[in-house]
Amino acid sequence: MKIALIGASGQVGSRLLKELSDRGHAITAIARNPEKIAALPGVTAVKGDAFDKDGLASLIKGHDAVISSVHFTASDPDTLIAAVRASGVKRYLVVGGAGSLEVAPGKRLVDTPEFPAIYKGEALKGADFLEKLRTVNELDWTFLSPSALFVPGERTGKFRLGKDTLLTTDKGSSISFEDYAIAMANEIEKPEHIRQRFTVGY
Repeated sequence: MKIALIGASGQVGSRLLKELSDRGHAITAIARNPEKIAALPGVTAVKGDAFDKDGLASLIKGHDAVISSVHFTASDPDTLIAAVRASGVKRYLVVGGAGSLEVAPGKRLVDTPEFPAIYKGEALKGADFLEKLRTVNELDWTFLSPSALFVPGERTGKFRLGKDTLLTTDKGSSISFEDYAIAMANEIEKPEHIRQRFTVGY
């Protein structure tokens, strides 16, 4: 498949890039600093700005799918959604956040007293992004939320999927960037969550 990846040089983006490259896809890797993008088979690194709607639209036109892997506080959902719409690409996947996941009926993780204040702005903007997506009917979007602890780790291939509730174990709630990338790549290859949010965790 031809996949455009916005934010390909980031912590999550770089893992997605490697996973998709290893699976033989052709990836247009978009970043403000394309020189930071890993040189991998099937990867074309290009310069792009998440705030440049027209520029992004031209870069992602002609692809089978687009992935946003950018911080919510360093981007604008309206611009990103408008760019994908303008490009004519229907399949749009977003690296989501855990903050909007429910820990009890009607209670989001971001609204709990123990949620770290330092991450609250990012989490709330991520929740807003999801709500905007839920009003978009002409794109086949998917919002994949990680578990609470989202960190570098191993590629094990062993994880669980859920819907809108935070996945936890007796060891807490976590997922590695590497296993998250597997779940995202699986969804691209075999879509099962069109116009839905789902979550991945151990």
